[in-house]
Amino acid sequence: MSSDVIRSEKQKIRESVWRLLDSQNVVSGRSVGRIPSFDGSVAAALRLTEHPAWEASRVIKAVPDKAQTPVREFALEAGKKVYMAAPRLATIKPFYFLNPENLSVSPKEAAERRAIEDYATLVDVQEMSPVDLVICGSVAVNAEGVRLGKGAGYADIEVALLQEAGLIGRDVLIVTTVHDLQVVDVEIPEAPHDFRVDLIVTPERIIECPPHARPQGILWDSVRPEMIAEIPALANRRP
Repeated sequence: MSSDVIRSEKQKIRESVWRLLDSQNVVSGRSVGRIPSFDGSVAAALRLTEHPAWEASRVIKAVPDKAQTPVREFALEAGKKVYMAAPRLATIKPFYFLNPENLSVSPKEAAERRAIEDYATLVDVQEMSPVDLVICGSVAVNAEGVRLGKGAGYADIEVALLQEAGLIGRDVLIVTTVHDLQVVDVEIPEAPHDFRVDLIVTPERIIECPPHARPQGILWDSVRPEMIAEIPALANRRP
């Protein structure tokens, strides 16, 4: 399957899920073009906190999407250190570091991305500690762990940067929190740079995905030139 066909098929699935979520009124705001802010995001986050991988984790890498705000809040409340990507990875140092020991505001306020620069420190990959758990957002995901983001490709770059730096070990789980309607019973096409998730957490259940291989770093042939130009962390690492 060509890359153009893969992109087209992925977009069809995204649009189908966005329409479904909107028709069922289970999102706040509009979902099209975004990682949906789904009803039950707090319940999904609470369910995640019951998983052994959460209990064992001390350092979490989380996405900045609104749907995962409760996950970031609960992590900080539990004393976990949180890394979160800067918007579009557009800064020289591409990740924010939230240390619960040094917060001047409540975990709830610190978990909100709107004023993250007031409470967090920007760090480069070389300044980061190994990550125990990775939290990502999704538009759609199937039981095999194949996921779709909103199509921009930033989540893949974030994970690739950490993989390449040796900050995500083979036993580190990648988790997505979603609404049950986002769990689709269809085959989702994959590109070589796509990563799968190990756990799908919804307000109602946890789905353990089968074992799978991951890309071990940045696949430069898959990175668009404009993305390299816009992301300093890529431009600085380009071979």
